[in-house]
Amino acid sequence: MHGTPITTTAGAPIADNQNSLSAGPRGPLLMQDWQLIEKLAHQNRERIPERVVHAKGWGAFGTLTVTHDISKYTRARVFESGSQTPLLLRFSTVAGEMGAADAERDVRGFALKFYTSEGNWDLVGNNTPVFFIRDPLKFPDFIHTQKRHPRTNLRSSTAAWDFWSLSPEALHQVTILMSDRGIPTDPMHMNGYGSHTYSLVNADGERFWVKFHFKTQQGHKHLTNAESSAVIGQTRESYQEALFGTIENGQFPRWDVKVQIMPELDADTTPYSPFDLTKVWPHGDYPLIDVGFIELNRNASNYFAEIEQAAFSPSNIVPGIGFSPDKVLQARLFSYADAHRYRLGTHYEALPVNAPKCPVNHYHRDGSMRFFDNFQSNPNAYYEPNSFGGPTQAPEYREPPLRISGDADRYNHRDGNDDYAQPRALHALFTTEQKARLYSNIAASMAGVPDFIVERALGHFDRIDPAYGDGIRAALDAAKGSAAEANR
Repeated sequence: MHGTPITTTAGAPIADNQNSLSAGPRGPLLMQDWQLIEKLAHQNRERIPERVVHAKGWGAFGTLTVTHDISKYTRARVFESGSQTPLLLRFSTVAGEMGAADAERDVRGFALKFYTSEGNWDLVGNNTPVFFIRDPLKFPDFIHTQKRHPRTNLRSSTAAWDFWSLSPEALHQVTILMSDRGIPTDPMHMNGYGSHTYSLVNADGERFWVKFHFKTQQGHKHLTNAESSAVIGQTRESYQEALFGTIENGQFPRWDVKVQIMPELDADTTPYSPFDLTKVWPHGDYPLIDVGFIELNRNASNYFAEIEQAAFSPSNIVPGIGFSPDKVLQARLFSYADAHRYRLGTHYEALPVNAPKCPVNHYHRDGSMRFFDNFQSNPNAYYEPNSFGGPTQAPEYREPPLRISGDADRYNHRDGNDDYAQPRALHALFTTEQKARLYSNIAASMAGVPDFIVERALGHFDRIDPAYGDGIRAALDAAKGSAAEANR
């Protein structure tokens, strides 16, 4: 008596799954053992390319519940008061590979896929409201500094600090990364941010600029460098263990959803560019507005199928939510979807975890792994416009035109930008103890970096606040003194 029989991928039952087909106990294997060949060939193809960034990730499913009416800003149905929308949230580190430790000092990704009645809306952000760059042309260069040195195959603090010291727009994000919030204890105890500036359009066709915030209801918990090392010494999977275990035990984490709203015309008068990814909008000028909350309440039933194959792209928007002149966002509209086509395949959005919950009608045809309707249901309507009842455009969803024009050129993104004021304001908010840890963390990350790069970086910190630069110098001196004492 046996259970369900094993079959080949073509459905044929397998009589023996323990032994290869051979010419006797001591004889060679036979090429006709199609079962052996199929198993080995498939195993060779089980791994897919990991994400270039955000490779190490942890995720779960849940719900967005809207508790406040923001219809005066957007016509998006996902924000209708009282509505609930299923979602997937994937957390990640930025620099680490698939095998990296979870508790390393790094920015954390915070990517959301909302399965709305009008299509999937993806909000691809981080646990910080800003980033290291404002011009996407520098993104590949920045990521090279976070990955492995081509000769040593080791992570390089020299590369990181060389780039940062030549890129003052990174100072705001560096200050956050090296502060107490640089190593959250787990995914539940950190905030999320859309980071980019997006737009909302209401039923009257009015546009507003918007920043999305997700404030943890669990409170903030973070690790020091020493505590992080202790955690990593015990487990490299601390985030996966914490997130999976918490949800599996019925403790469902929540984040308050809030937005900052800027009237469209305000973008002409702010002293900073509201589309600059290295800048925040002061809350005194644009206070947080309550929207609702998200809750994670279901673990994936299969990690590979539902988390590793999850594909997020800011190009996935719905009526009432749009883009902005944010240059980094505009580049990501291409690069994210392109990365998924490479990593997962032409029809990555038809995979169950990525498929919308609403009807999908488009004219993309053929391509590898076309495993769903390929114009069979209406074979004459395979182009547009057509006379055979195929899907047509819906002009009622048209957005108002952007009020932005100018001469096309390669403008210097550092001209007219103050890259010191916002890090100065952030530094001033820290307590004496928090500053001491910040200085110590920066000094530790500069270990082994050539002196001329360190001096260049210190010059930037001096411009933020002389006390900032002096604090790092003192921490560097203390570290050198400790090393000299240890070598006696």
